[in-house]
This record gives sequence, structure tokens and C-alpha cells, in this order.
Amino acid sequence: MGSWFSVLPSLLIAVVILIVPGLVVIAAGWGLRTPTRWLLAPAVSVTIAAGAATVAPLVGLPWGVWPMLVMTVVITGIAVLLRRLAGPDPLTAPRRADVTALLSLAFAAVVNTVLFARAFGAPANIAQRFDNIVHLNAIGLATQVGDASPFQIGATSDISAYPNGWHAFTALVVELTGSSVPVGVNVANLAIVAILWPASAMALSAALFRQRRLVFIASAALSTGFGAFPALFFNWGVLYPNLMGYAMVPAGLAAVVLSMEERRGGLVRALLLAALIGGGVFLGHPNAFLALLAFATVFVVSSLTARAVSNPTRVDWVLLASVTAGLALVSVAVWTVFRTSPEHSWWSPWQDPAQAFGQGLLVAPRGFTPTVTIAVLLIAAAVAVARRPRLLPSVLPFAVAVLLFVVASGLRIDHPVREILTNPWYNDSNRLAALIPLAAVPAATLGAVVIVDASRRLAARLGLPRWSRQLAGAVALALLATVALGPNARIALAEVREAYAYTEEAPILTEEEQALLERLDETTPPDALIIGSPRTGASLALAFAEREVTERHVFGSPSEDLLFLNRHLRDIDEDPQVCSVVDRLGIDYVLDFGRHDVMDQSLAPAYDGVQDLDPGEHLVLVDSEGTDARLFRIEGC
Repeated sequence: MGSWFSVLPSLLIAVVILIVPGLVVIAAGWGLRTPTRWLLAPAVSVTIAAGAATVAPLVGLPWGVWPMLVMTVVITGIAVLLRRLAGPDPLTAPRRADVTALLSLAFAAVVNTVLFARAFGAPANIAQRFDNIVHLNAIGLATQVGDASPFQIGATSDISAYPNGWHAFTALVVELTGSSVPVGVNVANLAIVAILWPASAMALSAALFRQRRLVFIASAALSTGFGAFPALFFNWGVLYPNLMGYAMVPAGLAAVVLSMEERRGGLVRALLLAALIGGGVFLGHPNAFLALLAFATVFVVSSLTARAVSNPTRVDWVLLASVTAGLALVSVAVWTVFRTSPEHSWWSPWQDPAQAFGQGLLVAPRGFTPTVTIAVLLIAAAVAVARRPRLLPSVLPFAVAVLLFVVASGLRIDHPVREILTNPWYNDSNRLAALIPLAAVPAATLGAVVIVDASRRLAARLGLPRWSRQLAGAVALALLATVALGPNARIALAEVREAYAYTEEAPILTEEEQALLERLDETTPPDALIIGSPRTGASLALAFAEREVTERHVFGSPSEDLLFLNRHLRDIDEDPQVCSVVDRLGIDYVLDFGRHDVMDQSLAPAYDGVQDLDPGEHLVLVDSEGTDARLFRIEGC
């Protein structure tokens, strides 16, 4: 299904889309002197893409490079104005920090690209998970109609709106590269794990720990070492929109951290940047925004508390009280608005709280084996916080992430605390497990800083020669660089490989079925309407060939006519009513991929009318591949 080298130009285009628009905005508003600022650029780019895709249909523009360009110019203009009002960026970085940050990001990008490309298998492979049907078709429809707004993306799922951050970015990649939808999806996802995620994680760690060169190195390496994120979302769901939103959460929190250090003149500019990225996180997925709100709340409140206690003034206490009250009200409102219904939040706990707590602390949910290096760094961070409580705000987001995971996976299904705290995540422990690495990267980075600083003090006390200290530093860096090879990430990536594998029992598509879909451009006219079971992958004719299908996703609401055909189309030669309904709906072709169901084989009989068909007077076999992939043309109706 193609070589990864053949899609390198497409990957480079995706990387450019992720970097350039945001970098222009950051340069205009703050300059590029400090790495922490320009590491926020990918998150800003995603926000621009999601916002532009939302506005484009309202002003009559098809989604593509022009709306992206216009939105970039508008936000850049605002950034220039804010810079003139606020003055130069007060943030400074150590010498050569920019080079260190760039090389560290490049290292993480290469490692994650190689790891995930190997896990995906081939550029045109798809994740064999049922949520992928709607995501692939949403991209296919968005590129077909030139609309990647939340309303259009929602229409693919028969709902009013759906967060569009991932879909807007991916649809733009597909359009600008000319790649197929499966290839475009894989290229876009590689760009997210290679650039957006590590840059976001590095930005947060640098904002917390003063942009030390070691911080950039450690956080970049650590971004490659966790199984719960980003790998889990390529196997569970798949949850591509959550992938995008979660990858931006550290960048959003970094913007909040930086705003806490701003002078009065630059505070408005800093808060607007945090709001901009926060909006992008929301358009990535509301779940991600809730996580950002929770992390930001504990960081801001604990930081203001520490400030008020250490240097008590009336202003500090009033500020603490007002901000705490405001964040509490916002949190209650947001948690209330984004509660999910019982039919969507039925995910059950599967372990006791003590076991969940241990898995969370070691960032080893779902039974992933802990990576020793990461565990040591987290222990070092805990010791440092115990000795220096002023460091507490930097690790509180990690504590919140662990708490949410423990509640979802360890408390009984009817526990009121569980229903209050984790319902907006559908009480799904997998979605909450993926939050832990977002906050674990800065916590483990703190551990690396503590260990290195202690080692330097010990070496100086012992009078060790310079070369021995340099050798020890090189060994430490090598250990950090190998976390990507640790069991935590390795187990999760093996599960991703399984999710993207093509076998005879593949949940969505076999290689034969995909080959048949890829020939629809040759075997069907562009205006063809195709019926088939979405539960067998037949509805992916929309994503693979821009052919309209009767059902775009698994959880649809078919009309009475369509329900009738799903059960009785096979009787077309005996029952005249079948032809009448076919004519009424305008159906031209049938895709028959057998009876293998993507989720639950007991649900396959609902589509017996379009499965395991035989050619006949009205069903003419047009194309086939293997024994179970067949395309029929309906004639004589």
C-alpha cells in the first residue's frame, strides 16, 4: 500500500501547515527570541485552522488555503497591535536555549514519526476501529463539499455540530497534498504526534522551569515515552479529535503559566493568547478543554495561594479570593453543560482504587508496564516537592489527572463522585488515562532537573574532573533518549500495530475490500448512490471515492425505506416493492462485504438484505476482489 518515502512531501506540507501560521502570529506579537513562545506556534496554527474552517462557509468561502491565509493575517494584525500596546516580550532565555530547543524538538519529531509510521504499517492503512468510519467519511465529505466547519462535520454523524479542529487540519492536508483520505489522515496524524504534541509538552515544561536547556531536552525525550498518550487514541475509538485537543492542552496551560508572570502592560496580551489557544483546545474536543480548565484552575489557585502566603498583602488575598471564586463558577458551569447522557456514560470501572492509584502514579494505565527511567524521575519530583513546597503548583495538574483516572477506573459505577467528576468524559477511563502523560511530562522533567542539579553539586563536592561529569551527563541524556524504547510506549505501539493490521478478520476492511473501494472511481459514476452495511466498512465508499452512501456511519437513524432495503434488498427479483423503494431513494449500486460486523456480530442480521448477495436479474456483478468483496449494479428498476 505504498512506501512512507513516497509521502514525505505530503508530511512536510502538513508540518508547514502546523508551524508557519502560528509562527507568524507569535513573531508579530512577541518575537522569536524565546523558545517557549515559538513552541506555542503549532497550537496557534491549529486554532487558526479550526476558526477559519468555522467562519469560511459563513462568508461563502470553500475550505482551503485562502480562509487559512485570511485568518492568519487577521490574527497577525491583532498581535502586532497588542505588541505596540504592551511593548517587547519581557521573557528571556538562557544562551543557546533556542538551538537546544530546536534540536530537541527535531529529535522528538524524528523518533515519533518513525515509531508511529511503523505502527501504522503503510501510508494507506486505516485504523480498524469503528469510530474511524465516521472520521474518514467526515474528511471525505469535507473535501468534497469544501466545508470543514463544526456544522458540516456534525452532519456526517447526523448531529448539529461536532468539534472540527482535527477535521479542519486533516481536510486541509488532503486538499493541499492531493493525497487520498487514508493517506492524508495518516500524514496529518504523524504531524500531530511529531510536532504539535512534543512542542506543546516542551512549552509547558519550559514555562514552568525557566527555559533551562536541560528542560527542553528532557521534556522532548519524555514526549516519546508514554503509552497512554498519544498511542492509546490510535487504538481506542479511534479518538482522533481527542488526539488533537489533548495534544494542545499543555500549550494552553503553558500560556496560562506565562500570563501569571506578566507585567500589567502585557497581561492583556498574555491572557488573549491563552484564550486563543484555549479556543483551539475546545474546537479540538470539549473533553480536552475541560482538562485544560481543571489543570489551569489548580495551577492558578495554588500559585496565587503561595504568593499570598509568602508575601501577604490585602491585594493578594482579594485577588486569590476573586480568581478562585470565578474559576469555581466557570468550572461548575462547564461541567454542567458538558455532562453526557446515561446511554453515553455507561463505561464501567474495572479495578479497585488502590490499583488505579498505582497505575496512575507510574503512568501505566491499562496494565502498561512502567518504564523505570520515568518512574525514577517521578519519584525524584515527588521528593523535590516534599522538600520545596513552592514547586507544588507544577505537579498539581499531574495529581488532578491521576485523581480523575482513579475515579473513573476505580470507583463503583453509581458512585456520586464518579458521576460528578468524570461524566463529561463518558466515565471512560481510557479518555482519562490519556490525560496523565500530559501532566506527567513536566513532573518527570522536574525530576530530571532535580537529579542533574544534585549530581552536579555532588560532583563539585567530590572534586571530580570535568570529563567525568561530562561523561555522566552524556549517559543521563542517553537514558532519557531511550524512554521511547521502554515497555510503556512499546506495549501501546504494539496495540496500534494491531489496530492498523489487515487480516481476514479485520474489523472494518480487508485488503481485498480496500482494493475494491479504491477502484470505485473506475467502476461507478461520480453521482452514484451506494447502499451497503456501514458495519462492514461498505460506507467508506464516501471516504475512498467520494461516492455518496446511504449511511455514513454506524450509529445512524435510517429512514423506514432504508430499513426495509437493509433487510430485503436481496429479495429484489421476487418482491416488486424492493424496486419501488430503490427507485424512491435513487440507489444505484450495492457494496457487499459479507457479514463480518465491526463491533457486534449479533447486530449483523439488521443488514441481511445487503450482505452475502447472489447475482440475479436486478443485481449485476460489476466488480469483485477475493471472496467477500463485491460490487453490484442495480438494473431493471
